[in-house]
Amino acid sequence: MTHRGRYPAEIRERAVRMVFEHQAEHPSQWATITSIAAKFGMTAETLRHWVRAAEVHAGARPGLTSDERERLKVLERENRELRRANEILRAASAFFARELDPRLPK
Repeated sequence: MTHRGRYPAEIRERAVRMVFEHQAEHPSQWATITSIAAKFGMTAETLRHWVRAAEVHAGARPGLTSDERERLKVLERENRELRRANEILRAASAFFARELDPRLPK
């Protein structure tokens, strides 16, 4: 899944890579993120979000990768559509059953 935002993918990748490379030079990951974010002219929260996503993709942090998240969205949408179709079919079935069987109330 490609991301279209304010920053090009190359900048995102480079900033995240720099966080991982320079983490040992700072007392915490947040300190590393704030330092590198300032150099790139972005908010630290933006870079923190990218770092967390990279950790999930690498398997270092639990969570869904962007591909898994996209697949889940597709499946949930399909599930909603199928439930809606089933409701329509149930209603049509009940309608035609009443039409064809004179003993059922209309």
